[in-house]
Amino acid sequence: MAVGRVRWIRFTVTAWVSCCIAIAQVADAAKKATDSAWFHRSLVGMEVGPTGAQFGYSDPNDARYCSQFSGTEIVRRCVSANCDYLVIWARDGDYAYYESGLLPKAPGLGERDPLRETVEEAARYKLPVIAYCVVQQGGHYLREHPEFEMRDPAGNRIGRFCYNSGYLDAMKQIVAEQLAYGIAGFHIDMMDQGFGPPYGCWCEHCRKAFEAKHGHPMPTGVTWDEEWDHMIEFRYATSVRFERALYDHIKSLNPHATVDFNYHGNPPFSWEVGQRPVQHAGNADFVTGETGVWGFSALAVGLNAEFYRAATPGLPVQVAMQRGVRMYHDQTTRPLHDIRWELLTLLAHGAFVTMVDKTGFDGWLDPVAYERIGIAFKEAHAKQAHWGHEPIAEVGIYFSSRTRDWLGREQAAEYFQSFQGAHKAMVYERIPWGILVDENVTPERLRRFPVVLLPNAAILSEREISLLRAYVDAGGNLILTGFSGMLGWRGEPQEESALAELAGLHLVRRLASFDNWVRFAGHSKGPVSMLWQGSREEWPFLVKGPAAVLEATSAQPVGELLEPFRTTRQREGKEGTDWPMSASSPVGPAILLNGIGKGKVLTFACSPDYATASEHHIVEARALLADAVRFLNPNPRIRITAPKTVEAIVTDDPASRTLRVHLLGYNAPPQTTPPKDRPYILPGLIEDTPLYRATIELTEPIKRATVFNKSAVLRRHGRRLEVTVNDVHEIVILSY
Repeated sequence: MAVGRVRWIRFTVTAWVSCCIAIAQVADAAKKATDSAWFHRSLVGMEVGPTGAQFGYSDPNDARYCSQFSGTEIVRRCVSANCDYLVIWARDGDYAYYESGLLPKAPGLGERDPLRETVEEAARYKLPVIAYCVVQQGGHYLREHPEFEMRDPAGNRIGRFCYNSGYLDAMKQIVAEQLAYGIAGFHIDMMDQGFGPPYGCWCEHCRKAFEAKHGHPMPTGVTWDEEWDHMIEFRYATSVRFERALYDHIKSLNPHATVDFNYHGNPPFSWEVGQRPVQHAGNADFVTGETGVWGFSALAVGLNAEFYRAATPGLPVQVAMQRGVRMYHDQTTRPLHDIRWELLTLLAHGAFVTMVDKTGFDGWLDPVAYERIGIAFKEAHAKQAHWGHEPIAEVGIYFSSRTRDWLGREQAAEYFQSFQGAHKAMVYERIPWGILVDENVTPERLRRFPVVLLPNAAILSEREISLLRAYVDAGGNLILTGFSGMLGWRGEPQEESALAELAGLHLVRRLASFDNWVRFAGHSKGPVSMLWQGSREEWPFLVKGPAAVLEATSAQPVGELLEPFRTTRQREGKEGTDWPMSASSPVGPAILLNGIGKGKVLTFACSPDYATASEHHIVEARALLADAVRFLNPNPRIRITAPKTVEAIVTDDPASRTLRVHLLGYNAPPQTTPPKDRPYILPGLIEDTPLYRATIELTEPIKRATVFNKSAVLRRHGRRLEVTVNDVHEIVILSY
C-alpha cells in the first residue's frame, strides 16, 4: 500500500506540466504530418505484447520476464511482415512497459523503455504506433488501491476496478503519460465490468450515484425485477460515461490521437460485461473486436465482423485475430493456410485486421510466425482493390439485445443459439446475409433486406413491432421462430403474442420441451410445398429448440408440430429430458403463412435456427430455414452452390458496376474427442488448400467474368458460371 502512495505522490505538478507541453508539441506535429488518421489508410497490422502468463500477482523480482522485450526489434519484424501499423503494449494489469510515474515497470526491462524504442524506430518507417493500454486486470495497481475496487452486495472486494470511483482520474494520468511519447493513438482493452459472477458494483460511490438517479437504493443482488432493470441500465450508463470521459480527455490533450475500445457487446458476451451492442460500440473513432476459433468458433469469424459493422454503421471496423493455435497465450504458431483463411475472411467482410502476437516469456519473437504473417499480409495488400465494397445481403438476421438480457439472463447462450444457428444456416446454404440490431433498426435498414429473420426475438418494443409491420406492408418478408414476440418487457410470459395480428395467429401455449418434432403431409401440393423440400413427406424429424402451440386466425397452417414422448419417470421428475425422446402426438401446425399488405409473414412454431446450432442438428432442420427464404424470395439477384465447407461473401461496387464473389474454403481434417469435456471437439487446423467446384447464377446479364487466381478454372454458360477452385480464397469478379 505504501509503495503505491509514494508512486502517486511522485507524479508531481512539474512532471504534469512537462507532459502537457510534450503532448501539445506532438499534436502540432501530427496535424502538419497528415490530414487523415492512420486507420483510414490501413489494412493489416500487428499487436505485440508479452505473454499473458504474467496476469495476476506476478513476482516483481523475476528479472527474466521481458528481459528481451525490444521495441526496436518488434518494429523491424513488423515492417518486414508488411504491417501498416503497430499496436505495442504500454500497460497491462501488472506492469507498464515504459517509464511511468504511476505504475510499476516490468522487472526484466531494467533501464530500457520499450515504448520509447518503438516510437523512435517506427518513425524511421513512418509506421503508426498505437499504445495498448488495459483498463481492467487484478494486478499490482488494484492491490495497491483498494479504494478503486468493485464490491459485491455484501461489500466484499471482487477484483475489478469500479468505474464510478477515482480510477477514472488515474486512467487520465496514465494515458497522458503515454501520449507524451508521440504515439498515434490508443487501443484500450478490458473495458468491461467482469465476465460473470460475482457481479459489481455496490461500492459507496455506486450506491450514491444509483440512488440519486433512480430514487431508491440498489437491489440486494440479481433480482430480475424492476429494480434490477434499473441496475442493468446503471451498469450500461457507467461504462458509457467512463469511455466517453476517457475519450474526451485524450482528445483534449491531442485531438489527432485515435481511440478505440476493445468491444464486448456481441455474442458470446452479455449484460454481465456492462455493454449493450450499439450503445457501447460507437464511443470511439472506430470499433475493435476480437474473433478466433478459440472463443467464437470457426463459423463466427465473419459473424463477428458483420456484427461490429451493424452496431456502428458507416464506421471502420477493426478485428483482432491471433497467431497462436488455440489461444492468445499458448506460444504456438498456426499453419500458413489457417492464418490466411481467417485473415482473408475478415477482409472479405469489410474489416481491417490486427494480428496479435504474444512474445515469449522473456520477450522472444518467433521468426516463423512473422514469416507466415508476412506472406499473408502481402497477399492482403495484393488484393486491396477487392476489399471494402458494399455487401449484398438477402436475409437480415435480427439481434434483440433486450431478449439477450431478459430471456437469456445469466444463461445468454440459450438465446445466442437461435441467433447463431440462423447465421450458420445462411452460411451453409450460401444465402447472403447481414445483421440487424434492435437498438438502431430503422425502416431504411429493414428495406435493405428482401427477407428479415427474427430468431427467437422474444421481447419486442412497440417501436420495433411498428417498424416490422410497415416493412411487411411495403412488401418485405418476415420469418419468425421460437418465442418471437411472446414475452413481456422483463421476460414475463404473455397470454398472446405481440406479433399475433401481424402473423395471423393465436398463441395457445409455449411448450416446456425442447425435443420437438415436425412433419409435413404428403397431400399438400402447390407453391407451399417448397417449404419442406429438404425433408421427406410424412416423416417426423427433430427440430430441437423452443416451440409453441399456435392456432391460425388469418394465416395458412402448414405441416404439424409434434411434442415428444415423456416416460413415466420423466413425468414424475425422476429422469431428465436433456436427450431427445421420439415424437408423440401433433399439437398444432409447424408453420403459419400470413399475407399482410404487399408482404408475407412466415412463422415457425418451432426453432430450426436453434436446432441448427444444437448438438442434435440434422440437415432437414437447417433446410427448413433455407426453403423458407427461397419460398419468400424465389428470384434473388445471385445464387451460389458450393460445398458446405465454403463460405460465400458477395459485394457490389455500383460505381464500376462490379460484383465480387469471395469464396472462402475451410478445409480441416477429422478430429478426435478430448478425454474431458466430451463431446467438445477442437476444430482442426487448415494445412492444405481445398479443391472444390462452385456455381454462380445471376438474374441479370453480365458483360465479363474473371477470377483472381491463375489456378482457378472458370466456365461460363450465359448467366451461369462454374468455377473450380484450389485455394483458401478465390474472388470471382463480375462486370454487369
